[in-house]
Amino acid sequence: MSKKAIIIGSGIAGLALSVRLKVKGYDVHVFEKNESYGGKLSEFKLGEYRYDFGPKLFTLPELLVDLFKISNQNIDDYIKYKKIEIGCKYFWEDGKVFNAYSDKQKLIKEIVSEFDTDKNKLNNYLNKSKKKFDLTRTIFLEKSLHKVSTFFSVSSFRAILNFFSLDITKPLNQLNEETFDDKKLVQLFNRFATYNGSNPFVTSGIMSMIQHLEHDLGVFMPSNGLSDISKSIYNLANDLGVTFSFNSSIDKIITDKNKAIGVEKNKQKYLADIVVSNMDVNLTYSKLLNGFKKPRYLKDYEPSSSAIVFYWNINKSFKELDLHNIIFSNNNSKEFDYIFNKKLVYEDPTIYICPTSKVVENDAPEGCENWFILINSPYDSGQDWNNIKNTLRQNIIKKINHTLNISIEKHIVMEEVFTPKDIEIKTLSQYGSLYGSSSNSVMSAFLRHPNFSKKIKNLYFCGGSVHPGGGIPLCLNSARIVSELIK
Repeated sequence: MSKKAIIIGSGIAGLALSVRLKVKGYDVHVFEKNESYGGKLSEFKLGEYRYDFGPKLFTLPELLVDLFKISNQNIDDYIKYKKIEIGCKYFWEDGKVFNAYSDKQKLIKEIVSEFDTDKNKLNNYLNKSKKKFDLTRTIFLEKSLHKVSTFFSVSSFRAILNFFSLDITKPLNQLNEETFDDKKLVQLFNRFATYNGSNPFVTSGIMSMIQHLEHDLGVFMPSNGLSDISKSIYNLANDLGVTFSFNSSIDKIITDKNKAIGVEKNKQKYLADIVVSNMDVNLTYSKLLNGFKKPRYLKDYEPSSSAIVFYWNINKSFKELDLHNIIFSNNNSKEFDYIFNKKLVYEDPTIYICPTSKVVENDAPEGCENWFILINSPYDSGQDWNNIKNTLRQNIIKKINHTLNISIEKHIVMEEVFTPKDIEIKTLSQYGSLYGSSSNSVMSAFLRHPNFSKKIKNLYFCGGSVHPGGGIPLCLNSARIVSELIK
């Protein structure tokens, strides 16, 4: 008889893990509190316009491909995607525009042409970022940091021997300022700290490896939008025989003698050999594990940043924009000071705009665009979000109009807005944090909750709130890590 596995939550990590456990021979049952799967990587309609709710950046597609390989299925039967030529288009209010190509050599040529920078310094920076990624990939991204065996490997010893070349003790902003004379270029490379919800003036310089994913390895987009990733994994899981129960909030993880033996929903018990939580790990403890204390680092941890997201139905197409676009703040340090220290949104924020209709057919009516606008914000700590979002709306409209020389307010025909509080309610991410705990310390990677419980046998954790972190690649990796931990 097959062993039974229960997964709480059908975010991308929960979906990926359901496939991996099914392939290993488990009878898998996934419980989801919402009416559909996907978590942050879900979709919705606003009138005739389609939107991906959350993430917009797709890198390391081989992590997705691997799910279909181990299932002996052809990925092309489930999803198609392509590499995007321009990873991101950057705008400054003084009129400066820069196209960051996904191709490394084109990127280097463009940077040297557009910015006051030394080509050798740039090459060294990019090569060093790749080296950081290659040295630490196995330890920090693909294995459990909380198992001694992880550190007794060739890759671990290589990373330790190269410790001082990883810039671990140097803040990312300091590293970038030492490398680049052009302040705009410093601001551009500082931005990658926001990919895991951190402050570039505090987070470790090792985070420069994040840009390697975009600039060296490339940015991709599925033909039907980012939510097609979760849809493809869900369809694969269904075809493999995974059971899904939607509109099903779990009330309790059942334990017996410090061993997880199932879950309880509406006073009905579902027993299993292993239980995996794809919920926010903090909420897993507070809502589902009564009687078990949170680990100390969960009590003291600093949440990552959150966001205020505007979804705008635009009745016009703007050739000025690409798929991924950034309009930078005029004061980088002040913006991050507001987010991480004052816990407020700066009046002149950096604006991310993503009209997926640029590459995804039917995301908007002909001649129109679906604007996903994200503003980095602090996590929810009781701020007046209604007042903040109303003021922010005015500020970003003014900034967009000035930078692009348009009157965007005339073209907004419908709008939806999510604040950190709304994100917390929809996704059960504590405080609306987008990436679980922040990475604003040298030891932050080690302070993430492990993918297993040290006190409760047969209880595991996956998703953005635990090791190795948030974002599509890391969540897919967390599923692989848990699968390898389960014998």
